[in-house]
Amino acid sequence: MSLSRRNFLKTSAAVAAASAVGITVPEEAKAAAKAGEEGWRWDKAACRFCGTGCGIMLATKNGKIVAVKGDPAAPVNRGLNCIKGYFNAKIMYGADRLTEPLLRVNDKGEFDKHGKFKPVSWKRAFDEMEKHAKKALKESGPEGVAVFASGQYTVMEGYAAQKMMKGGFRSNAIDPNARHCMASAVVGFYQTFGIDEPSGCYDDIELTDTIISWGSNMAEMHPILWSRVTDRKLTDPDRVKVVNITTYRTRSSDLADFEIIFSPSTDLALWNYVAHEIVYNHPEAIDWDFIKNHIEFTAGPVNIGYGMRRKGEKSLTPVRPDGSAGKYSAKEMKIINKEMAKKVSAKEAPALAPYGYKEGDIMKNTPGTLKHWIVGFEEYKKSLEPFTLDYVAKIAKGDPNEPLDQFKEKLKKLAALYIEKGRKVVSFWTMGMNQHTRGTWVNTLSYNVHFMLNKQAKPGNGAFSLTGQPSACGTAREVGTFAHRLPADLMVKNPKHRKITEKKWQIPEGTLNPVGNQHIMKIHRDIEDGVVKFAWVNVCNPYQDSANANHWIKAARELDNFIVCSDGYPGISAKVADLILPSAMIYEKWGAYGNAERRTQHWRQQVLPVGHAMSDTWQWVEFSKRFTVNDLWGPYTLRNGKKLPDVREAAKKMGYKPETTMFEILFANDRAKKYKIDLNKFPQKGFDNTECLGDSRNVKGEDGKVFKGYGFMLHEYLFEEYAWFGRGHGHDLAPFEVYHKVRGLKWPVVDGKETAWRFNTKYDPYAKKANPNGDFAFYGPLAKKLLQGTLTGPDKSKGKKALKNKAKIFARPYMDPPEMPDSTYDTWLCTGRVLEHWHSGTMTMRVPELYRAVPEALCYMNPKDAKAKGFKNGELIWVESRRGKVKARVETRGRNRPSQGLVFVPWFDEKVFINKVCLDATCPMSKQTDYKKCAVKLYKA
Repeated sequence: MSLSRRNFLKTSAAVAAASAVGITVPEEAKAAAKAGEEGWRWDKAACRFCGTGCGIMLATKNGKIVAVKGDPAAPVNRGLNCIKGYFNAKIMYGADRLTEPLLRVNDKGEFDKHGKFKPVSWKRAFDEMEKHAKKALKESGPEGVAVFASGQYTVMEGYAAQKMMKGGFRSNAIDPNARHCMASAVVGFYQTFGIDEPSGCYDDIELTDTIISWGSNMAEMHPILWSRVTDRKLTDPDRVKVVNITTYRTRSSDLADFEIIFSPSTDLALWNYVAHEIVYNHPEAIDWDFIKNHIEFTAGPVNIGYGMRRKGEKSLTPVRPDGSAGKYSAKEMKIINKEMAKKVSAKEAPALAPYGYKEGDIMKNTPGTLKHWIVGFEEYKKSLEPFTLDYVAKIAKGDPNEPLDQFKEKLKKLAALYIEKGRKVVSFWTMGMNQHTRGTWVNTLSYNVHFMLNKQAKPGNGAFSLTGQPSACGTAREVGTFAHRLPADLMVKNPKHRKITEKKWQIPEGTLNPVGNQHIMKIHRDIEDGVVKFAWVNVCNPYQDSANANHWIKAARELDNFIVCSDGYPGISAKVADLILPSAMIYEKWGAYGNAERRTQHWRQQVLPVGHAMSDTWQWVEFSKRFTVNDLWGPYTLRNGKKLPDVREAAKKMGYKPETTMFEILFANDRAKKYKIDLNKFPQKGFDNTECLGDSRNVKGEDGKVFKGYGFMLHEYLFEEYAWFGRGHGHDLAPFEVYHKVRGLKWPVVDGKETAWRFNTKYDPYAKKANPNGDFAFYGPLAKKLLQGTLTGPDKSKGKKALKNKAKIFARPYMDPPEMPDSTYDTWLCTGRVLEHWHSGTMTMRVPELYRAVPEALCYMNPKDAKAKGFKNGELIWVESRRGKVKARVETRGRNRPSQGLVFVPWFDEKVFINKVCLDATCPMSKQTDYKKCAVKLYKA
């Protein structure tokens, strides 16, 4: 049978798609597909993109990936992929893949920060990195060495990076871009449950009666999950209800029974309205037995600021008469000054009244705190009193053209769906709730409603945070690559946790740094302040993805520092860097991801990396060879005055010499070497393993010699050591080999079985152990002993109360964001993604089909706004804020349909660099940036 490549691919794709959805495929088509696939090797893997965690099948032939299809055996996607998923192969073979290290040099070949990029060897690259890292340590101590980490790291990459940074450099200045996407959800989990990650799973979609999407355009951002939502709705259209709650109309609105368009930030008021309806108008709906046994009512301070720069920081000094300060203009300082103090507005005053504030009061802000205390039900009820239908409708209606009575009816319908006895409800959200200056608050508010109704941690019931990145859960959260974390929910500030980690890593007690405050925005600010002198970008694009980008790019390029960027393609961060390292991409290495439902998935290396590219794991392990006990483990004094002890003598007593390298201690130790290479055994048989064996490319490593591999199964070692932290502690993972046999497992995995619903004694063995005779046990250990008080503060005289196995309901008011439209900057700006492109477009803009589908970022606008401002569809305009401006093309008829007063500009396009415009305010508790709310003006270009 003769087939052209094009016809064969079309036939194979058709056969795969038809099979996935149960369509009978003609035998002739099957035969044609089989013949064309001769010599192909199929193997399972996880999709490179969002946190849904779809399974895919990859076909390789002659050392190249030649086809991708959905994995019919994968429980997440059941054989389907979204448009990005089908192009997992093509993202690896763009024409401008980085294939060798590039260093900025002058005409003499010497490093020059203002020189041009020239190819260098890996040895030369590591020489420069070593020199500048040691210089940074000498000038700033461990706080001067930083890493922009990633929710797109594999589990092994993230664990290796964390181990070297925290155990080697003694630096906690490692923080992932996941800080931007789900940190508010994390702090919400910690505050509510005492432990991270959702209690439910994707099975809830098929089991629920009601899907309510809060600030989550699932139709485009999680399309495979949306296909499951769609299937559930169409299977029982009369019973199943879908509601889309959003600041602008999206494709998710098309399926919804109704949508609620709200004004930015007022989702806080919407959640409180539903809770008000329950407490004041439907108290019979409250499950008091559940509340009494499992819940405490709590509150915290409200004057926590907005996570911006604070007075006295180096880059805000000096303050000038014109209102400017340091490196910031007077326009910028108008907003930044609200970090220190703000005037209570008429809009927020009623919500703040129970906390002792009235309109016009000056609220003096203290940097965000995680402190909270028990207040009891009556105080919680008092916090809800302002959130009547009239007040909430007045401040929350987001479409100025929608009749107020119609908006009120929608709010009442929303509350009724939650309250209806016997109706199961799942609340999904992503960036709309997380990228929020009160992101932690709004996350906790979601659980309030579900808890009062006893609709949480049960099949088909629960508040569920979806994640944006493929391993934001698995590598950022579970591995603990955040500045303040260690593996499996351990914290750097906790002495017991540090001691556990030091013992497992076999490093001296006292090595680990207890100060973990250098979150991703602080790393940028510390570079601008001249504290961070060495920064390494891993699997992310921080100079495109961070708000207020002009400041950070200028600091990276103009100050005395050294920026390294490991990447597959030359994105903005690579162009900003001083040294670019070519990274192996996802299927060119062994790896594992953890998705939004706690599902851990592994894959094997399918092909060799292109050129001289090497994995990020390899880069970290090779870099560790350059640093010894004597280099890193001496004494340091941190900025806050805290001293890190000299642990070199303790290291000597452990058998380490002054010249022993971090490679020998952290990676090539006796424990690691027990994990053997065995090419005759599953899962290693038949697959490449560049890090462990080297490969036919004969890449020369950090010593200038051909790299022959480490000689032991590094990937298994890193995974198993990481997994040790969670086993027996409610975070159990299966063995490395098991994950290569299955399509992922949801942790905790106990006695070989995954856990679908946590905290429920019917499904969770840890809950059953904690409460053998009850229905639930919220066994998370964090913040489970609290002071008692009122909404305005704790009363220390009452002492602390233990909350064993209990979760919390929080009193949280509505508050304005720091920047809102005014007469000059009269329009809300919201940013986000579109279906076809992933984050900064570094990969997807290299795929011809995806590029042609959406070649540029557009400014989506209401037609009435365009007409009023004299804009035509397709015309270029300026989008300008107090921080910067970009040109974008007007789109009034697109998939995103804003109401008047708001525009949406996606951020994938580096030519429409919208993050120059955005405000770098964050949730003060989670430090997650709010990309969804800032004020702009629009005018013709």
